[in-house]
This record gives sequence, C-alpha cells and structure tokens, in this order.
Amino acid sequence: MAGLSSRNGSDFGGPEEEDSIISTRGIEAFGRKVTTTAGHLLMPLATGDPPSSTHYQTAMSDLHKQLRRPNLQRSVFSFAKTTPTDLVRSKLSTSEIQYRALTYLPDELLANIPDDENTYSLFQGFQATMPENSADSKRHRRRISRGRKLLEDDKSESETPPNIGKLKREKNSLNHQLEMMSIRKNMASSEIHEIDNKIANLNSMRKIILERLAGLEQEEALLEHDIMDVENRLEDAQEQLDDAEAFALAAKEEEDLDKPDDSAMDASFMSESIYEKLPSENSTPTRPKRHKTIRRKSMPILHEHFEPGSMIREIQAHNDNITALDFDVPFGTMVTSALDDTVRVWDMSAGRCIGLLEGHTASVRTLQVEDNIVATGSMDATIRLWDLSKARYEPQDNRINKGVDEDEDPLAFGNPEDEEFEPPMDSMADCPLFTLEAHVDEVTALHFRGDTLISGSADKTLRQWDLEKGRCVQTLDVMWAAAQASATMGSSEGGWRQTGRLPDASADFVGAVQVFDAALACGTADGMVRLWDLRSGQVHRSLVGHTGPVTCLQFDDVHLVTGSADRSIRIWDLRTGAIHDAYAYDSPITSMMFDNRRIVSAAGEDVVKVYDKLEGRHWDCGSGVTAEEESRTPAIVERVRIKDGYLTEGRRDGKVGIWTS
Repeated sequence: MAGLSSRNGSDFGGPEEEDSIISTRGIEAFGRKVTTTAGHLLMPLATGDPPSSTHYQTAMSDLHKQLRRPNLQRSVFSFAKTTPTDLVRSKLSTSEIQYRALTYLPDELLANIPDDENTYSLFQGFQATMPENSADSKRHRRRISRGRKLLEDDKSESETPPNIGKLKREKNSLNHQLEMMSIRKNMASSEIHEIDNKIANLNSMRKIILERLAGLEQEEALLEHDIMDVENRLEDAQEQLDDAEAFALAAKEEEDLDKPDDSAMDASFMSESIYEKLPSENSTPTRPKRHKTIRRKSMPILHEHFEPGSMIREIQAHNDNITALDFDVPFGTMVTSALDDTVRVWDMSAGRCIGLLEGHTASVRTLQVEDNIVATGSMDATIRLWDLSKARYEPQDNRINKGVDEDEDPLAFGNPEDEEFEPPMDSMADCPLFTLEAHVDEVTALHFRGDTLISGSADKTLRQWDLEKGRCVQTLDVMWAAAQASATMGSSEGGWRQTGRLPDASADFVGAVQVFDAALACGTADGMVRLWDLRSGQVHRSLVGHTGPVTCLQFDDVHLVTGSADRSIRIWDLRTGAIHDAYAYDSPITSMMFDNRRIVSAAGEDVVKVYDKLEGRHWDCGSGVTAEEESRTPAIVERVRIKDGYLTEGRRDGKVGIWTS
C-alpha cells in the first residue's frame, strides 16, 4: 500500500488533490485490516496441509496493480464521497426512473377510475384503424377474380376439386376483417357516448351560468331602482335649496319696496317664475312631488341565451279578450288593454302590475309604448297621452315587507285579482298628460314618432296631431283621397275597392297606420295600402294586392310588411311598389310585427306564427305547441309584439305569454 501512496502522490501531487490524498489513508488502513483478517482465515488448518494463502496473495497483488490505475482511483474516491441516496439512485437507469415517475398514480385517482365501456383493448383498436396495405388490396382483388373463376368453373361443370387450404385462409382473412370492422364500430360508438357526456356536462354548466345571469339582472334592476331613488332625492334637495333662495330673494325685495326712497322703482326686474314661486296668503309653501321613473338604463340579455320558443312567463293579465299590448324593451314596461275596459301597466323586470291607466270611458282598441310615453286610442273616440315616469312605484324588494314569501320566484307575475299584488289605486294618478278629442267615432289605429301622432278612426279619417301643442293639425279623408285617385288614374284601381268580405262590417275601416317624418302608410278595409305625403296631404302611391281588409302593417327603409283578413302576409318593396314575397295561412291575420330577424303574426290559432328571415323557415311558438301533451286547450292568440327576440302575445282569455323567439 506504500506504493499506492507514492503513486498517488505522483499522480495527484497538486494542492487541489490534497483531500483525495488524505482520504486514501483511511482506505490503506482498511486494506491492512482486510489483509490481516484474510490471512488468518486462509492459514493452513493443520501442519501437514499445503499452504492455502498462495491464491490470496496472488489476488492481492493483482488488486494492488489495479488500484494503481488513475481511473480506478478516481472512481474509488468518488465512491467514498457518494451519499447513500445517490448509491440507490445509481442502481436505476434513467429510463427506469422516467417509467416509475410516469406510472405513479395517487390513491385518490386510483379509487375514482372512470368506467370504460369499451370491450376492446387499445392495441386492438390501433390494429383495427391501421389501413390495409397494398398486398391486402391485391389479395382482395385476386379473391374477386378467383370467385368469378369458380363461378365460371361451376358453369362448365369442371371436376377439378377446390383448394381447401386456400379457402380456409380466405375465410380466416374475411373473419379477421369482420372482427376489425366490429372494433371500429365499437370505437365510434364509444366516441359518441363520450361526446354525449360532454354535451350533458356543458348543458349543466350552461344552466348554472343562466341562473347566475338571472340573479345578476335581478340585482341590476334593484340597483337601478336605488339609483333612481337617489336621483329623485337629489332633485328634491336641489328644489328645496332653490325654494329657500327664492324665499330669501323675495323677502329682500319686499323690504326694498317698503322703503320710501324706492317707491318709484320699477318692479319689472322680478321674473315671472319668481312670482309663481311666491306663496299666497294663508298658505304654506308646497312643491311638486317627484316620482320614481321606471325607465331601465340597461338592456337585459337573459332572453338571448334561451332556446327559441322558450316560455319566460305567463300571466292572467285581464279577464277578457286582449285588444292591444305593447312594451318598450325586453324586461321593461308593458301596457295591456282588454274588453274589460281596463288598461294595466306592468314592470316586466320585477314581475308586477304597477298600476292602471284610468280615464277612458270605453275599451282601448290600440296603444303604443315609447320610452315612458304611452298613447291609447279608445272606442270613446278619444286619444290619451300618459307619462309613466310620474308613476308611484315601489321596487320589488318591498314585496317582502308586504308578507310575500322571500323564497318565491321574483320573476313570477302575480295574478291581478290577488290583493297581495294589486297595485295602489293612485299609483298612476299623476301620469295623464292630455287628451286628444277630434274624432267622432272609435279610434282603431294610432302611431306616433317624435312629436307627430297619426290616428285612424271608424269615422273614415286620419288625423295628424302635434304632441307639443296637443292639437290636430291635419285631417285626411280616406274616401275623398280614394275618389281623387280614382278620377286621376281613370280606373277603379286607385279608388275605393269593395272586397265583398265584410257582410257584417266587423273589420276596422282603418286597420293600421305607421308614420315616419312626413311619410305615412295606412291600411284600410278595402285591402289597399296607401302611402301618404303629410306635407301635401296626398296619396303618393297605392299598393294593390290584398283581397281583404288590412289589419296590420310595418315598414323599414326597404320593405313594408302587411297582414290582412284574406289570410296572407305580404312583403312589399318600397322602392318599386311590387310584392317581394307572400305567405298564406289558414285564418285571417289579426296582428303582425317584425324585428331585424323574425316576422311574428297572430293567425287565428293558439300559437304565434314565426318566420325566420335569415334561415328562411317557418315555425310555431306558444302554448299550443305542447298543449296536446299537457291535455289543455289554450285560447286563440289575438295580439303579438316582438323586439330584439323578446315576444309577447295576448289571447282571448286575457292571458299574456312572454317567450323567446
């Protein structure tokens, strides 16, 4: 071992190998102990036995020679420095370590292994999906030719015996292909089941998100009510401050007037508004009470994520046939009228009837809602304007204070006959604006835009109203215009056309009107659609096509859509005056409206007829779709309205249904 030390010193004589030299001393001592122990173990057992330590000594000399090699010395030194953990890791190869890392699974995952309905192994599936090679294709073609040859041999009654071995091989090959085909079928079926499970999970997640969206929109509505309440209180506080300043100014001016040297001063500097604010004698100062507006600032989008044709809610709005209904925005404000001579206002977001519009002495036949303004035309020959922003309305969270169950669906409409949901009698007391009186018969159609309102009446006239001044500014005689057109055109095509379909005169003379700036479209009982120029009061064009009274119409910048008692809906091109398209139904059209995608109509059935302009298909929406399954008979739909895919329909039994379309 001395040689080892000197050899080590010559090979690792540098200062950086000092630790290695020191560590060899322990190894040398250990070697001496092993040599001594082995020498005692290998000594002769008896005096006469031959020496047995020769082999040991030879082995030790060979070991010394090996230890003198530098590479072996380095490995021994590194081995001495290796920790037990590294020793264990060194016994595993890199690939084995990676395999163990990849194959390790926690106990929780092993306990919840999903069921696999696939009866085939992964290798079988891989084998089944492998494309057939060209040799198989050639073999298949040879089998076909061989089969044809066999048929020919049978026909020639050949006595050559068939090759049994080849037929067996062919049978085995076909059986193998059949087995592979079964495996592929099973794999496709498993993929379909997996897709179905994913769809079910996505539908569950979608339902959860829809419920979350509904809750957010409810909170949004309540927050808007709180904001409106703060705004109203802010306005009240500002008015009180203005009143206090006005009182102080009036008192100062009165003191100035009482002075002798100011007797000749002209008091005209005080504005009229100041005088109006001055309290009279023996009276206390009063101010008009502000009311909470019900106009929504945000646009609900919940209905956009429902399946088309889904019912949002249904209410028993009236006790008789719905004659008219309209709303401003989805989940906004809705106004309904019926033959029970009532006009009801509904907050569609909170789900409550918030008041009745009282003033007409007969049933309301037509109405329109635009922002907070409502126009109603009645059988009493009057038109009334209402401002719903002046309504006294409590938000829906006050329902809890009235004893309503807190767990009840906040979107559910209450029955108007239920006292718990009956609105206060004076909730709409401040809403009336003014009354328009000029017609001598019932008002059957009206439409307003901006400050212009057009009304049609059974007195065979159209009247143009200025809503700022509240008076009639022009009267259009339909019969006179028809006679003038007939005389000018020299034929009856432009005049009044008797359809012969009104034996009981039940159809309205003016069925529908719509105004845009100076353009007016009017549909009448003779089946004509007349386009008027309000600046001249003349008929600009007459659209001939309907064979029955026109009951509804609506136009945009390109097309005009009309519905008639002749059981058809026609789409006209306003640029040419020609019919662009037409649809026939089984019953007369009583109501129609379209938005940017769909045309909806009431055609004497218990469903709403929907035509999708983008997809070009017809479908039904309403309670009548599932009526047979639920063993009930819904009433006939009389009125429909649609805005942004939000559909409302009024029926003969007084019910109003709200749907997504």
